[in-house]
Amino acid sequence: MSKQTTIGESFSTCGTGLHSNSPVNVTVKPAPAYTGYVFRRTDLNDFEIPAAPQNVAHVSYATTLMRSGVMIATVEHLLSALSGCGVDNAIIEVDSLEVPILDGSSKIWVDLIERAGIIELEAPRAYLRVLKRVEVSEKNRAMSIEPADEFRITCEIDFPHPLIGVQRRAITFRSGDYLTEIAPARTFGFVEELMMLRQNGLARGGSLENAIALTRDGILNSEPLRYEDEFVRHKILDIIGDLALCGMPILGHVRASRSGHGLHTMLLSTLLRDREAWEVTHGFK
Repeated sequence: MSKQTTIGESFSTCGTGLHSNSPVNVTVKPAPAYTGYVFRRTDLNDFEIPAAPQNVAHVSYATTLMRSGVMIATVEHLLSALSGCGVDNAIIEVDSLEVPILDGSSKIWVDLIERAGIIELEAPRAYLRVLKRVEVSEKNRAMSIEPADEFRITCEIDFPHPLIGVQRRAITFRSGDYLTEIAPARTFGFVEELMMLRQNGLARGGSLENAIALTRDGILNSEPLRYEDEFVRHKILDIIGDLALCGMPILGHVRASRSGHGLHTMLLSTLLRDREAWEVTHGFK
């Protein structure tokens, strides 16, 4: 039977918020069993916001949590890293309204987690086992989850751009694939949409250091793509981060087609509302 985990010691970093352009300091601390992931706004008297589906407030271009009017934005990359590394419990102290974007991927978070170490706690790890297929859709976007003996993701994206087009990738998580295949994949955006986003208060901290900037036929970045299909890999990174809001590892096969943060959280909420669609188990069958 596997046990719950947390990080071996605290670690800190700093950066800029992708959308707010605000400087921010983050300290991730070990936490006892059954804590899950809890954000703590140190600039607001240590107000705590658990990473849970009921606290999702906005899903436009990032996942934002809110509790009693207090927000923490762009949580998905850090949650993805914690989940992908197998960390069940952590306190995340943040002194601004947005988690820093760092290099646009989860790689720096993974490096910090690995340096801090991961320790087992004296409590069994619970899994959410999917018992029947659940599907959500919105226009030409669709996402589903179905029973499986492990956590698997099959993802497809489709963008009318010469570097993207239709990309598909499937991944499982038993062999450390997350660290090498998913964590380094960066977020991306289209230069022609940037002005519109900034007029709407988004992407104000975006730069060539923290995102792939797509022109009509290429990229502006001097750093080449880290993978030929970096775009679909980053989408998987986002899915992992958004589904980490479940509060426990999932045993199920996720299929996503042209999905986004809104669909990710809609699938999780729809699944959890259907009490016949899942059970909590304390190990693999």
